[in-house]
Amino acid sequence: MPLTMAKAGETVTIQKITGKDEVRLHLAELGFVVGETITVVSEISGNLILQVKDARIALDKSMAMRIMVA
Repeated sequence: MPLTMAKAGETVTIQKITGKDEVRLHLAELGFVVGETITVVSEISGNLILQVKDARIALDKSMAMRIMVA
């Protein structure tokens, strides 16, 4: 399922990242890599604040749609 389907407080694992190479590289630099667990801190109209490793990162809805989680 896309990351946008995860609810606040839920912890999920990244399964796949779609999109162009530069988009995937940018997300990887932020810590979004396959196998990484992330926690949804909050969600406001599709935009997410996520806990990745020891950082909190905000992603807009279009970027979050590219991250498939389980």
